[in-house]
Amino acid sequence: MAFIVQNVDWEKDKHRLKALREHVFVLEWRVPEASEFDEHDHTAFHVLVLNDDGEAIATGRLTKKGELGRIAVKRSHRTLPVYRALCTALIAVAKQNNVPTVNVVCNLDSVTYHQSIGFIPDGQVFMDAGVPRQRLKCSADHFQLPDVTQLH
Repeated sequence: MAFIVQNVDWEKDKHRLKALREHVFVLEWRVPEASEFDEHDHTAFHVLVLNDDGEAIATGRLTKKGELGRIAVKRSHRTLPVYRALCTALIAVAKQNNVPTVNVVCNLDSVTYHQSIGFIPDGQVFMDAGVPRQRLKCSADHFQLPDVTQLH
């Protein structure tokens, strides 16, 4: 399956970004809407992944401080190629915008994947709402970005 990855603007595309994040976080994961959307959305870099039919299937953001997050992928598209396309696009955004270090907080089951693309643990494992999590970081220049997506 091919993907189209778009760098999008919050003000112009917030209806698509919000719909996808509400579907994944608020409806599926029961995250309170008030904690899903914040002041960083207006200034962050956003990426949207579309399937062959032009349907939004994944999104993520990178804050100006290098925080990678708000990664929402529709359940039927939670595959390594989709995550890889999304992560690759977000790292490319970091490089294009001179964000020197990218930081991410993830569940322990995805630490190995993040390490495979260049992240290293940053501090100790900690508990977040009863879930063990790990902070990781990586220099944006450390990544070797494969050409797996068509960027627009």
